[in-house]
This record gives sequence, C-alpha cells and structure tokens, in this order.
Amino acid sequence: MKNENVQTKKSQSGLGLFALRDFKKGEMIIEYTGEKITEEEANKRGGKYLFELNDKWTIDGKGRENLARYINHSCKPNCYPELDDKEEHVYIYTKRNIKTGEELTYNYGKFYFNEIIGKDNCKCIGCLEKKTKTEKIERQ
Repeated sequence: MKNENVQTKKSQSGLGLFALRDFKKGEMIIEYTGEKITEEEANKRGGKYLFELNDKWTIDGKGRENLARYINHSCKPNCYPELDDKEEHVYIYTKRNIKTGEELTYNYGKFYFNEIIGKDNCKCIGCLEKKTKTEKIERQ
C-alpha cells in the first residue's frame, strides 16, 4: 500500500518505517490496521504483529497493507499509539517533531519488551549505544 507520508525500508532492526516529510509533535501519522480478532484467537495465532486493544479484542496487523506494522520498538520512541474512544482503531502519533528520513518508533510496552524482546536483545538505538559503551569499558 502506498502512503505519501511514510516509507518502509531497511533499518537496524530489519525493516522499519521512515518519515517522508517533517512531522510536528502530536500529529497523527498512520493507523495500525488489520483483522479484529478475539483475545482467544490471538493466543492461538501468536505472531509478532498483534496489537491488543483491550482484554477482549486484538488487531492482527500481519497483512502487508498495514504499513504501521513496520514501526519498530524503541525504549526512547518518537511516536506513541493511541486507541479511539470505542477501542476499535489504533492511531500512531508523534511524541515530538520528526524530521524527514527519521525512523518511526514506539515503545511496545513492558510485557512485550520483557517476554518477547528481552533487555539483552533490544535493537533500539538507545540500547545499542549502551551495549557499545559497556563493551568498550569491558575491553579496557
């Protein structure tokens, strides 16, 4: 799916979603789309593109038309997800001004970070910088 504001391309975490223009703080960038499924069905399917809406419903965003699925995790994100009032749609907003070419990221949350990623496997810029500093100190 073509989007004039964002582009999928290679990042340090595999594929990522990047800004094709400048965004102002608080601006909505994209909707996280996909099939709305029950929590029970989500548990059966597993997968890494599941976005929990509430205790009953989840969006399975695995389809390639869902460009928002390419937004990677960051411990210091430049975006955040927000549900609409009916908890049926997830929109991604900017936490700060974003420049053209910058990778879009949001924090996937404590459960996903602890259970799926794990602190030693995080590939966000902040964690990679910490690892590099630690490795340099250990080599000295």
